[in-house]
Amino acid sequence: MKQTVGIIGLGIMGSAISANLLKAGFSVLGYDVEPEQVQSLVSRNGRAANSCRDLAEQSDVVITSLPSIAALEAVVDGKDGLMAVSKPGLIVVETSTLPLETKQNAYERLKSGGIEMLDCPLSGTGAQAVKKDLIVYASGDSDACEQCSSIFEGFSRGNYYVGDFGTGSKMKFIANLLVTIHNVAAAEALVLGMKSGLDPELVYKVISDGAGSSRMFEVRGPMMVEGSYDEATMKMEVYQKDINIISSFASQLQCPVPLMSASTQIYTTALANGRAKQDTAAVCAVMEEMAGVSRQQ
Repeated sequence: MKQTVGIIGLGIMGSAISANLLKAGFSVLGYDVEPEQVQSLVSRNGRAANSCRDLAEQSDVVITSLPSIAALEAVVDGKDGLMAVSKPGLIVVETSTLPLETKQNAYERLKSGGIEMLDCPLSGTGAQAVKKDLIVYASGDSDACEQCSSIFEGFSRGNYYVGDFGTGSKMKFIANLLVTIHNVAAAEALVLGMKSGLDPELVYKVISDGAGSSRMFEVRGPMMVEGSYDEATMKMEVYQKDINIISSFASQLQCPVPLMSASTQIYTTALANGRAKQDTAAVCAVMEEMAGVSRQQ
C-alpha cells in the first residue's frame, strides 16, 4: 500500500506535485493558508487538512513547498505547527528554496521533537512541475531519503541523493545561478534576432535545435516569442528571493559570480517596470526596451 503524503503549501509547485502524486496512486492531504488552493486539491480527489498539525498526524511523509522564511517558521513553530505533533519517525521533505541557516534551524527544531527533516530542493519551473519534469536534490538522512524514493518518483523525472542535510540547497543554488544567467541569455539572443529583422519564432525553432540552445531557452523561449508573461510559472517577485539567496551564499564564500551579478540587474529593472507578477521570462521585454525593439502587431 502506498504512503499517505501530506503537502503543506499548494501554490504553483505544491499543486503540481499533489496532482502528480494523486495520478501515481498516492493518498494526498493538503494544507494552505489560502482556502481556495485546498479546495482545488479536494476537487482532484485529494483531502483537506485543518492545520499543519492535523496534516502531519494523518501522513506518513510531509512535503513542504513554501514561499518564504516566515512561512517555514510558521509551519514549524506556529499555532498547530509541526512542533505540536507527537509522531516520532515522521519525515518532512522540505523542497523550498530558502537560506541554509533557515533550513538548519528548522531541522534542529524538528529533530528535537523526533521528526526527521530532509533538505530536498527541486530543479524546474511550475510548468515543468505539471509535466513531472522536475529533478529532486535529496539531502539528509540517507535511509529517510530512500524511504521517500517512490514519492519522488511520483512527481519528478529523477532524483539524486547528494549528501548530508544542506547539500541539496547548495546544489539548488548552483542550478538557479545557471537558470538566472541562461534566462537572460535566452532573452538577449532573441532580442538580437528581432533587432536584426528575424522572426522570433524562427529564431526559437532553429536555435533550440542547435548547440547554442539551453534548457531555459527551450522552456521560456515560447513565452518570449509570444511576448506574453502574465501566466506565470515563476513570478518575478518570487524569483527575486532566490536571486538574493544565491548572491548572499556566494558573498559568504567570497566567490565571484560576475555573470550572475550582471544578469540580476535585468530582473531588478523588470521589477522597477511593474513586472513583479509576471513570469521571469519577462526579462525579454526589458531587453527589448533597452534595445529599442518594437514588435510589429
